[in-house]
Amino acid sequence: MDVFLLLACKRGDEGALARIIDKYAAYVSTVVYNIIGASMTREDVEEVASDVFYAFWRNVDKTTAPKLKSYLGRIARNKAINKLRGFRDDLPFEDDWVSVFEPSSEEALSEREERMRVRKALSEMEETDRRIFLLYYYDCFSVADIATKTGMSTEAIKKRLVRGRTKLQ
Repeated sequence: MDVFLLLACKRGDEGALARIIDKYAAYVSTVVYNIIGASMTREDVEEVASDVFYAFWRNVDKTTAPKLKSYLGRIARNKAINKLRGFRDDLPFEDDWVSVFEPSSEEALSEREERMRVRKALSEMEETDRRIFLLYYYDCFSVADIATKTGMSTEAIKKRLVRGRTKLQ
């Protein structure tokens, strides 16, 4: 069914887009909420979900995704992460990050110490490994995208990610 809806969208059928929205709006909203959660309002979640379907519609002619649900999920994840980045206005692992759950002083101290350990471990990584690690875990690039970006094989990227996780443990 999704294949036919996707083909209809590629032909400019707005009714097919409406059916896709009806079918996947709850899923997209859940993906967005799971990323931005309580750090933003319900309206922000709805705005990002709308942005997902707008981006889908705008780029539908370039879409070759075999599974529409996973494709929309990836767009939702990227849009939510971008929204969070704009909302936080800071770099990853910053000391002055404030938890949206307002932890107790002890929890806040523990979180700060953990961020410091992660930052230290990242600073001790080889530059290439650190870049790959941050592209994958912070910027949410796929292994294939990182391989293309760095000119390395996907197997090399996977091995470097495994080494990076081992170092962080």
